Amino acid sequence: MPAMDIERARFNMVEQQIRTWEVLDQRVLELIGRSPRENYVPAAYRKLAFADTNIPIGHGQVMMQPKMEARLLQELEIASTDKILQVGVGTGYLTSLLASSGKQVYGVEIFPDLAQDAAEKLETHGHKNVSVEIGDAVEGWKKFAPYNVIVFTGSVPILSEAVKAQLAPGGRLFVIVGKSPVMEALLITRLQDGSFGERSLFETDLPPLANAKAPAKFIF
Repeated sequence: MPAMDIERARFNMVEQQIRTWEVLDQRVLELIGRSPRENYVPAAYRKLAFADTNIPIGHGQVMMQPKMEARLLQELEIASTDKILQVGVGTGYLTSLLASSGKQVYGVEIFPDLAQDAAEKLETHGHKNVSVEIGDAVEGWKKFAPYNVIVFTGSVPILSEAVKAQLAPGGRLFVIVGKSPVMEALLITRLQDGSFGERSLFETDLPPLANAKAPAKFIF
């Protein structure tokens, strides 16, 4: 795709998909408007880089729709001093947006091939404030806790309380909870007294993270 067509497609993505989905934060719109999403999309799907769709990235995982990435960035209100945990690095694109918004991103990816590819792309694009580690962070990642921001890039049937405990006071957590076909995107905030506030953002359907635990079944 010629460079002019790429920029037109990126502009249309921001104006027609993202802005119309209640994303009006100018910082977020400008960040996505200058970020090379096409360089993070798997080669086989590059023509879909700016499409309003989830993009397969292997292992049953997907790259979120652009409007969802933008919406979660807006809702998290990331500050330049924030320490961020990303559960599921995927292609590294959302990681790059988080790195451009906060102070430090700790990305944890369970699939080594995805982790390596994402780390290489992030380095190529000059993101120095990102650490990508291989592991299972569905229960959080205590190594660098507490975090100001935690982002899940796949759904979980239920959210572990252990994850919420890794939020710093004032910290925000974005997660999609439930089972297909109806899931709920939640913004969870740790209040200064240690309690938690919860706000429902929208309904959606997203593949679960690997090793995401299903709720225990009741036996009668």
